[in-house]
Amino acid sequence: MNLIERITHNPSVMGGKPCIRGMRVTVGMILGLIASGHSSKEILESYPYLEVDDINAAAAYGAMLAQGYEVELVGA
Repeated sequence: MNLIERITHNPSVMGGKPCIRGMRVTVGMILGLIASGHSSKEILESYPYLEVDDINAAAAYGAMLAQGYEVELVGA
């Protein structure tokens, strides 16, 4: 699975914000945790249903947006 395929978009989930694999975990929440200094290990301990690739996907998605790329998301 391509990392970006882990990022989904559904208008009825979390107000349509990009989420991880259709769950109620937003990319913004994960990026906020990373920006606050939380390690991947800490994030995974707090959210055991996430996987390392979910965190990597959020970071990759954020990087693509920061570089001005348009990213088409999978519906969930």
